[in-house]
Amino acid sequence: MSRSNSPPTDQQSAFSSLRIPAYRALWWAGLFSFMSVQMQFLLRGILAWELTEREGALGLTYMVFGATMLIATPLGGVATDRFPKRRVLLLSQSLITLAAVAMGIVVILGIEQFWMLLVAGVAQGAAFGFYGPARVAMAADLVGRDQLGNAITLSLLSMSGTRVFAPSLAGVLAGVAAVGIGGAYLISAAFSVISLINVLRVPNIAATSPGNRNPLAEIREGVRYVAARPELKRLVVCSFVVIMFGFNYVAFIPALVEGVFDLDDVWVGVISSASSVGAIAVSIPLARRADSAGAKNIMIIAGLLFGAGVVVLGQAPSFWFAFVAVAFIGAFTTGYQSLSNTLALGMAEKSYQGRVQSLMQLSFAGFGIAALPLGALAEILGLRVAIAVMGSVALAAMVAYTVLERSPAAQEPAVVSQK
Repeated sequence: MSRSNSPPTDQQSAFSSLRIPAYRALWWAGLFSFMSVQMQFLLRGILAWELTEREGALGLTYMVFGATMLIATPLGGVATDRFPKRRVLLLSQSLITLAAVAMGIVVILGIEQFWMLLVAGVAQGAAFGFYGPARVAMAADLVGRDQLGNAITLSLLSMSGTRVFAPSLAGVLAGVAAVGIGGAYLISAAFSVISLINVLRVPNIAATSPGNRNPLAEIREGVRYVAARPELKRLVVCSFVVIMFGFNYVAFIPALVEGVFDLDDVWVGVISSASSVGAIAVSIPLARRADSAGAKNIMIIAGLLFGAGVVVLGQAPSFWFAFVAVAFIGAFTTGYQSLSNTLALGMAEKSYQGRVQSLMQLSFAGFGIAALPLGALAEILGLRVAIAVMGSVALAAMVAYTVLERSPAAQEPAVVSQK
């Protein structure tokens, strides 16, 4: 998409991308989508804990979500390159809406069962697998490469902002008898519908890749494309490990609050929103520097502190200590995610951006899959030990990435095949 009709933007403005009307519509769509998803994320954990009171069950709900994403995300990358991105966004957001409505109805009717949470996890995993690559690649189309870091950071700001309100809102509503978990699910579905309306305001940009090829062949081509570029490959692999293990602390927040600190659902929402407090605090200054020459160094520091923060969370002696730790983790997560995504897309040609972004998004599939064995580890060795392991693996991955990036071999120009 040409940017000739776009209004001029100030590179130093933290909100410069929002001056572009098409991106602004996409931003609002993301805001309401994240509001819905964050509520469902927490509600699924609360319901799983109430139905089973087992960390392993919490891990299983996220494992199903992750396993589905593992299959759907590469296909989502192909779809993003092959079809108009708005169509991909509409279909995936519709599936998120249907999952929320279905869960709300079964809970209100009092017929909810654990296996229904697994089905909802499959639906959301499939939707995420398509929605994530399409949304980020669409942002690149709408703002161009010179504003890409700013746009991605602002997208994460919308997600972080919803984490301040959505978990607290979901926790409060779940604890109110007149609304309950079922009513909270239906409210999340309403936010999802608002997101759909905003997606309709986004331009229907034509696909960048031919649509008559075998999807599996296109996935393999995308993997080969990344593998042939050492700098991009290091970034994708590191991001996968960091998010797969480090971000898993989120899945066990209900167990930490209710099982370790002996508090109720409302406090699950409170501590979940803490990460957003830190994320919002860092997002605006980060948006100013996301397209700067020092972005990679900022990303490395944020990743190292993220892993260390999760280790500290595992040793938190009290709820409020954990609250502060989660706030810092939220800030470092936002810094790492926004800059790693920006760098990855900046290294990719336009016709490969959907598939490159899908490989970055696979880290969330890994996050869901790792939740099951980590849940089992928590039951055997204790939740605190399991959370410390999550942070330690993420920290080790960032140390390895930093060493490799500083090595003499990494400074040599790569010879890339043009096949």
